[in-house]
Amino acid sequence: MSERLRSSDLALLAADTSRTPMHNATLEIFDPGESGFGYEALIAHIEDRITFVPRYRQAIRGVPGRLANPVWVDDPDFDLGYHVRRSALPRPGTLEQLRELTARIMSRPLDPSRPLWEVYFVEGLEGGRVAVLSKSHQILVDGIGTVDLGQVLLDVDPGPRHLVHEDWRPEAEPSQASLVLDALAENARDPRTALSTVGGAARTVTEGVGTLLGRVGSIAGALSNRRTAPDSPFNVDPSEQRRVVLVRTALKDYRKVRRVHGGTVNDVVLATVTGAIRGWLMTRAEAVNSGRRIKALVPMSVIDEDLEPTSLGSQVIGHRVDLPIGEASPVIRLHQVSYALKAHSETGRAVAADRIAGVAGFAPTTFHALGSRVAAAEAQGVNLVITNVPGPQFPMYMAGAEMVETYPVPPLMKGFSLAIGVTSYDGGVYYGITADRDVLPDVDVLGQCLRESLDELVDSSSDTRPRAPRGRKKP
Repeated sequence: MSERLRSSDLALLAADTSRTPMHNATLEIFDPGESGFGYEALIAHIEDRITFVPRYRQAIRGVPGRLANPVWVDDPDFDLGYHVRRSALPRPGTLEQLRELTARIMSRPLDPSRPLWEVYFVEGLEGGRVAVLSKSHQILVDGIGTVDLGQVLLDVDPGPRHLVHEDWRPEAEPSQASLVLDALAENARDPRTALSTVGGAARTVTEGVGTLLGRVGSIAGALSNRRTAPDSPFNVDPSEQRRVVLVRTALKDYRKVRRVHGGTVNDVVLATVTGAIRGWLMTRAEAVNSGRRIKALVPMSVIDEDLEPTSLGSQVIGHRVDLPIGEASPVIRLHQVSYALKAHSETGRAVAADRIAGVAGFAPTTFHALGSRVAAAEAQGVNLVITNVPGPQFPMYMAGAEMVETYPVPPLMKGFSLAIGVTSYDGGVYYGITADRDVLPDVDVLGQCLRESLDELVDSSSDTRPRAPRGRKKP
């Protein structure tokens, strides 16, 4: 019998609309060197590694009459060439052009009748580099039975490796009659399944009605020329178009700040984001009075001894943090963020960064996807979602080509016009910012403010010697 979707999966599907496509993405830049890494090599590489993630060859099929939750079935027409696409920038392609292409791809929902993922091979980058943009629906990744495709594509050395060509053939797709009979039999064996299905369907209908009412309310507000101000510029329902900002910084700077002021690298990252939001709001002439805070949901990994040994060995929970954007001092902002996160580290369940970075494969792609799943369920009452995942501090390779940069590209949910993802890798800390194109046309400035906020913290760590009182010369 085909595997059935869970209630949490149905909630993700219900939230998936043209304005809020629920897919995560990762943008990776490679230096092919002498590897000959190209589109055909990528196709062959994915064809070999997709064996480890069989869900990526399956599609969703509904049960007639909604007698039970939909099921996963092998796609009888699975075509790797459809999912792995080729694109190019006008040479020499810049990072600016690449992020514009990424924004357009992120704006497009996935085809629900096919396996819910796509990979884009982008040629033409300056310096002879290429990029791989992969996006997967959040429903594909649970971190236990299924990980993100990106986790199995990267290797710790350039190879070469012997490709194992699997003679895969899809299982026969169940007929409508068999789907109904299986649902009736399952409901008879376990009535709770039927109740869960009814509950999931009711939530879907309720959310649909809520969306309709929300649209009616928006129209009425427009007609009356009145608009309710959101809690922050980040809490506006997104349109169908996106902007993407990519920022690369050096891990050594965060370690220097941590070494001087204490805390963790994660604390410094969040303090950097806090200072960046403060600076960006000031460029908009918005008030950042003392005491003003932004409520952020920060998904964080915890140890869960109940998980199966085949899982990642951890799970992700949402941690709510008040970011003190009203505080003028970068050092005090850092201490306040560290204090807010201290409770999480003292639970005894927090997972150390080096443990996450040591997970087999390139785990950040999976952990970002898990963080987005948590955010979809727990983000009520917050202004912003920030996922920060440590990666390995050594080079990784895809089909012999070295990955030189990697940026998370998080999705936008209903009620949010901004999301921030952070990945550390091989001496760098990479920010991926997704914003609504219409609501935040100046989001590029936020990227500049990230660098300035980090510079502030680094400068505060450069000279910690006691200073002579004013009016007196140093001896």
